[in-house]
Amino acid sequence: MGADDIEPSPDEKLDLVLGDFDGGVALWGSVPAVYDTTKQPMDRGIHVHARRAQQDAKDIDRTYRKLRLPLALDLLSDGWLEVDEIDSINYMVSSVFGFETIVVNCALCGFPHLDRDWFAVHPHRKHQCHGCGRHFSDSTAGIGNPLARLRELLPMARRSSLIAPRTLSISQKDYPGGVQIWGSNPAILWTPTQPEETGIHVHAFAALNDHLPEVDDTYAQVTIDGITLDATQVRTLMAQSAMPHLTGRIVCLSCPACRSAHFDVGELAFTPHTDHLCHTCGQGFRSKSRAKNVISNPFLATKEALARTAANPVRNDVLGLRPETL
Repeated sequence: MGADDIEPSPDEKLDLVLGDFDGGVALWGSVPAVYDTTKQPMDRGIHVHARRAQQDAKDIDRTYRKLRLPLALDLLSDGWLEVDEIDSINYMVSSVFGFETIVVNCALCGFPHLDRDWFAVHPHRKHQCHGCGRHFSDSTAGIGNPLARLRELLPMARRSSLIAPRTLSISQKDYPGGVQIWGSNPAILWTPTQPEETGIHVHAFAALNDHLPEVDDTYAQVTIDGITLDATQVRTLMAQSAMPHLTGRIVCLSCPACRSAHFDVGELAFTPHTDHLCHTCGQGFRSKSRAKNVISNPFLATKEALARTAANPVRNDVLGLRPETL
């Protein structure tokens, strides 16, 4: 049984009634932090923010593995829409790389279809059903995710975004409980009236045994121990780390001609490849690593630099998802 097959325990599930939270509800696909020196539980699933009133503190700020929302899909449904952790994680992957998802149901058995891993970033017409196991073709090329149904049921829940109006500069020695870093990603559901903020999300803990972080916010710019983080690199690595077929393929390359750190973007950010083109000097080069087809993300070098002044060892949590690729 894979990690993505383990049934959530009762305390990992939540029935979320949107009408109980006039201050707004937001849902994100949640994965382990790209940098983590804490002893906190590993994050994976659906992260929930919910406020009963505007401007109030969050009544819910927690990650669950399964949610139920009271939204009837049709006249025959039981009135609840399920939000699953694997759907949410793959929604995050698709959205970080700029892909919209659509509702796809198996043409043979009607099972809601999820395109995972490689398929979450490659629109296609032919799918293999996770319900009946048979292949079927959809009417249009796309990326299937059951969470796309939320856009149909809650069309007003999509809001604009803005760069977070704050910056952060900290030293790790001031937070013995450790630091966690994630990239922002578009919410699956966003009902607050204010725009969604983008940037780098940081938790910093005053002590190892603390359950709540002293720093907990999203920032346009983050500097830790004098090292300024790149938000795009952070966000990209977060999505790359949630794609099991890329395991061992994410490296940090430097141009042999000008020594600039190389960052693969666009389609190359999720496609391992041999030939690289320096964005600084235009020099073409190849990886000298053991794996020839790789993807370069300089945040790996940033992690190593941060680790030198970390209060605790850097964790390398993995989701344990099954790879799915051609």
